[in-house]
This record gives sequence, structure tokens and C-alpha cells, in this order.
Amino acid sequence: MSEPAKPFHIRLLADPGLPTRRVKSIQEDFAEEARKLLTGEVTVSSETRMLRIRPDATLDIDAVREMEEDHAEADAVIMLTEIPRHTKGHPLISEIFPDNRVAIVSCPTLGAWATRSRIRKVFTSSLLRLLPSGAGPDPKKYDQRWSQWKSTERGDGLGLFAHTITGGPRTMLGMVLGNDPLPTVPKLSSALAAGAATGAFGIFYSSIWQMADALSPLRLVLVGLAAVITMIIWLIIRDGLWDRPKNRSLATVVTLYNGSTAITLLACILMLYLFLVGVIFLAGLVIIDAEYMSMTIGSEVTLMNYLNIAWFSAGMGVFAGAIGSSFDSGVDLRRLTHGQRERQREYTESA
Repeated sequence: MSEPAKPFHIRLLADPGLPTRRVKSIQEDFAEEARKLLTGEVTVSSETRMLRIRPDATLDIDAVREMEEDHAEADAVIMLTEIPRHTKGHPLISEIFPDNRVAIVSCPTLGAWATRSRIRKVFTSSLLRLLPSGAGPDPKKYDQRWSQWKSTERGDGLGLFAHTITGGPRTMLGMVLGNDPLPTVPKLSSALAAGAATGAFGIFYSSIWQMADALSPLRLVLVGLAAVITMIIWLIIRDGLWDRPKNRSLATVVTLYNGSTAITLLACILMLYLFLVGVIFLAGLVIIDAEYMSMTIGSEVTLMNYLNIAWFSAGMGVFAGAIGSSFDSGVDLRRLTHGQRERQREYTESA
């Protein structure tokens, strides 16, 4: 009588934030998929854990070995990290270390709109390549057309690389999503308060009505754009959010950091701007009498006049909010961008 197959345990690790949410969303489906592919009992567990990197922003191989030691009971360990990995000039989606039974998947490289199916396939493809030859089905069945498995610079590892052209933009958008721009907006409450106070003047001053009515739609758009860009530049300078490469080899990665920071701030400030426009527009409808405005601007009043006033006033408010504004706390700043968060991962020998 043959002995029953040994239970196979898969351990899923994830960085805090978006990676953890994505792992939890696919854990059950991935476990079901693994049970179909492997013989015997298969269990899948998950844990939130931050992957350590070196001060030069490269992966700490000792940390990979520690993952193996900490989870010695696991037959395979798959880590989903928010670190945007980049090797040989190409975004690195996944890297496997067969000797350590560890696979590291980069969450940003999967993109901003990574579906549960795509993440599960990358996990499955990585898992099958961790198994001994012939222990599972052909992993090529789970490969994606937009990526390719190749040897890494370390020689003993194997990496899943994204397409050269689409990989960079996909990674940057994935980093923006990881920055959680929507929850960041309330952290600019000081700028919001200053913007609302200044923007309110547009409701009560007839000269603002006349200027808003006289400006063309293009000029109004330019006013809003100038206000948003001014605030982005101020926040980057004021809070030191712009990264500089420590050496030439990190230039590509730092470009991704800075690009995602700029796009994240753009999304935050645009949401702040549109919120101010909405508040001022509603307040204007309540406070400004249409007949009185018509006498002031010398033409018939429509809802577009109220919208123009709100847009122009919000632009003034954002300009005012930019000067001297900052994030509400140092903790918020450290969680805003990839560059800031990754500094928390760095360590020195003295530490």
C-alpha cells in the first residue's frame, strides 16, 4: 500500500497596503488552483511582512534566505512586494530562487489595473517553476504574452520580465495606485482650508464675477492648470519628495519613483481642485442672486457663469493653498511615495 502524498504548504507574504489587499483577494482562488495542479493535500496561508532592501535600493539576498528560514515549514514561499524591481533595463515582474524555494513578485510591475486572474497566473507560473522538474504541469501554460521568463543577472535565478515598451508605463501606474492618492487628499487639510477660505472671496466680490465672465474657456483652463502645477512643485520642494539617483545604475528606477510621485500629487491636487469647484459652485448658487449678477456682468446669467466663477475662484484658492501648505504629519509624508517608503526598508551594518 503506497504512502499518502506529503501535505504541500504554500506561504504567501505581502507588503502592507495594496500588496496585502491583492493577496487576500486571490488567496482562495490561488489555493483552489494549486490543489488542482499538485497531488495530495495543499494548504495556503498568508502574512503581512515588509521585504528588506539594501541602501542602494537593490534586493537584499540575505533577506530571501531569512524568509526561507523563518518559514521552514513551507514548501514554497511567494512574496508580493510593492518594490518596483528593474533588471537588465527591463521591469522585473517575478524572480524565483529555486534553492531557497522563494519567489518574489513585484506588485507595481503588474500594473494599476492588474486583475485577480493576472496576479493568480503570475503566482501559479512562479510556483510551478519552484517545483522540481516534472513535479507539476508545464508552467508555460500560465505564461502571459506581455512578459517573458529569462535568466537574471545573478545567474542562478530566473526572472519574469515585462515588455520593454509597455512595462515602464505599466509599472509607473502600478506605483501610483500603490501610493493610494485618494486617501492622501484629506492629508492636505491645511491646503484645503486655505483654498476654501480664499476661494470664498469669489462668491462675494463682483470683480471676480466680471473676470470669470471675461476669460475665455482656454484661459480658465490655463488658470486651473497653473494653480495645480504650482501646488505640485511647492509640495515636492517643501517636503523633499524628489529623489536623486545615488549612482547611474539607479537612474531608471529613480525616474519611476519621481514619475509616480508627480502623477500621485497630480491626482491628489486635481481631486482637491474639483472638490473646491463643487463647493464654491453650490455656495454661489445659494448666495449670488442671478439678477444682480446679470446687472454686474451686463449679460444674461446661466449656470455656466456660476461654474466659471467657481472654477476661477478655486484656482485662486489652490494658489493660496499652495503657499506654505504641507502634509499634516511626517507619518503621512513617509507613506506617500515609494521613495519615502523604501527608505524605511533600508538598513546599514551598524543598525
